[in-house]
Amino acid sequence: MTPAPVLDRSWYELEVADEFTGRSLNDRLWIPSYLPHWSSSAASAARYALRDGFLHLRIEADQPPWYPELDGWTRVSSLQTGVFAGPLGSRIGQHRFREGLVVREAVENRALYTPTYGLFEVRARALQDPNNMVALWMIGYEDQPERSAEICIVEIFGRDVGAGHAAIGMGLHPFGDPAIRDDFTRERVAMDATDFHTYAATWTPDDVAFYVDDRLVKVADQSPDYPMQFMLGIYEFADGPGRRSSLERYPKEFVVDFFRAYRTRL
Repeated sequence: MTPAPVLDRSWYELEVADEFTGRSLNDRLWIPSYLPHWSSSAASAARYALRDGFLHLRIEADQPPWYPELDGWTRVSSLQTGVFAGPLGSRIGQHRFREGLVVREAVENRALYTPTYGLFEVRARALQDPNNMVALWMIGYEDQPERSAEICIVEIFGRDVGAGHAAIGMGLHPFGDPAIRDDFTRERVAMDATDFHTYAATWTPDDVAFYVDDRLVKVADQSPDYPMQFMLGIYEFADGPGRRSSLERYPKEFVVDFFRAYRTRL
């Protein structure tokens, strides 16, 4: 089926929704840490608040880098819907983002929400800060090493947010999946990305289509065929403490209105 130029939800039924209206994070859906097996649960713990019906993922002034040995001064507050890794000291684990990774903390393998195919969307607002990036992306649960591709639904660097336009990253990365070729682009969209917008993807056995505010922006004519989990987060990049000006205002916040996931109607 050719992806529609305007997103049509009538083909789908709602499977999972988080409107972030509660007092605490839904722990049946989200794990509040970023790839803890490569670092530690403490170092990779997300900083966030639930307030006025929104999720506020935060980078705070005193927040340490999540993995300084292999990822420099990157600071992260991220939620994910699964985690998989091998035993302590092994090289088995999801999202092997660079060479030299070994499991530094044993984790309980959990697949809280790991669909194969569907419609997925988030309504959120980005930052204009050049040191920050916000994203919703999917990675293979990776219980088998080749099940490791990424579907990036939305990735917005603050440096790419301008007056009335933004470059929205979207597409696929293969990582360890030999069946997937790299197809990632930054699409210029007329919008104020610091306002709320809806970013979505439809994932079928044939392709992945990407939408901004229900308008088709990109189609990737390939598709992973295994369970994938979600990663929702804010990142701050710096080479060291000296790059962060004392004039910067913290916390930096990625504000999310909702996350919704749909399965295809039978």
